[in-house]
Amino acid sequence: MIIFCSFTRPFQLQDVFSLENEDSEDVTTLIDKKDNVFVMSNKKSKYPVLQVDLRLISDLVVLIVSAAIGGIIFSCLGQPVIVGYLLAGSLIGPGGLKFISEMVQVETVAQFGVVFLLFALGLEFSLAKLKAVGPVAVLGGLLQIAIFMVLCGILSKIFGAKLSEGVFVGSFLSMSSTAVVIKFLVDRNTNNALHVQVTIGTLIFQDCTVGLLFALLPVLGGSSGLLQGFISMGKLMLMLSLYLTATSVVSWSFVPRFLKLMMQLSSQTNELYQLAAVAFCLLSAWCSDKLGLSLELGSFMAGVMVSTTDFAQHTLDQVEPIRNLFAALFLSSIGMLIHVQFLWNHVDILLASVILVIVVKTAVVAIVTKAFGYSIRTSFLVGISLAQIGEFAFVLLSRASNLNLVEGKMYLLLLGTTAFSLVNFICT
Repeated sequence: MIIFCSFTRPFQLQDVFSLENEDSEDVTTLIDKKDNVFVMSNKKSKYPVLQVDLRLISDLVVLIVSAAIGGIIFSCLGQPVIVGYLLAGSLIGPGGLKFISEMVQVETVAQFGVVFLLFALGLEFSLAKLKAVGPVAVLGGLLQIAIFMVLCGILSKIFGAKLSEGVFVGSFLSMSSTAVVIKFLVDRNTNNALHVQVTIGTLIFQDCTVGLLFALLPVLGGSSGLLQGFISMGKLMLMLSLYLTATSVVSWSFVPRFLKLMMQLSSQTNELYQLAAVAFCLLSAWCSDKLGLSLELGSFMAGVMVSTTDFAQHTLDQVEPIRNLFAALFLSSIGMLIHVQFLWNHVDILLASVILVIVVKTAVVAIVTKAFGYSIRTSFLVGISLAQIGEFAFVLLSRASNLNLVEGKMYLLLLGTTAFSLVNFICT
């Protein structure tokens, strides 16, 4: 459905970034079946000529420039650039200064950031890193996720919310920030401390479960009953088993030979190798999505397949610049979802939520760690280190929103709670 509309209004600051001008009589928009509004900056031609979406270009310029400024400011302050990206997005988005009002096109491009983030995460995957603190990292990390899911599931039933929403919120809250925490620990030169080893091991395990959590989201978002939920889960596990089996075969039969060939062909330049690595990642993500799993799981498994070869580090070096660019776009686009006015109007609830998250996460993590025989001091330090919500929670929340698993005020509150928990951890 195409809608034509015209309007006049006083000049505003965001008009500088608008493609509309006074001579234009109408602005063409396209609304899809999910009520996403696309601004059509060019009319269709009857000839096969090159089409340029000027609206998308303008929005991307605003997003990239603002993300760069936010990252530079926070880097100069000695803080993680992630927070700068988030705050920059919140300022230019619909909930801030409204430099960007129609986000679906920008978000579509920024979604590649999720794909490449998880691809890089898979490239760094290693069981060797978990051996030192394996039991508490794997079993303890799994227990922490289960506890949060059960607690939030019970609370959702008590307060009349959907059980699936409660279970998702539990998995959402159980995630901690690998990037922020590791930077915090490295800056303090405490890498050899026992609580640091436990913390890093737990973070690695959490990162490894992200792909599986993505695979579970369609079940939580789409099941209408317990029986259908079990049937959907069964289908999911079958597809997941087939996909993991296929990736296992491909990882030893095809991937090493393919990457070796790309290295030989790229002896003069790394351009072909870089392109091949990106293509392999996107193909794996596409196949996973077609099987009813998720783009995120497929991109993570693509990284895992490459990590079993001798080319893992070289591949990571090649895709890292691409990952950083699209990750900045994604985090800034997530920041645009943060409704500043809503959070300001509900600042009391927001602060209470952040405090509750910090206290509960510290307590649960400390208790679980203590159960594995560690001292009270070590357990408490691990709990404090993990008492925030990680950047991959934004990815989970974005995916859950697309599945209508969380809506309205809960969505905005979770976004704000995540952002402020990260800011609080950095500032302390």
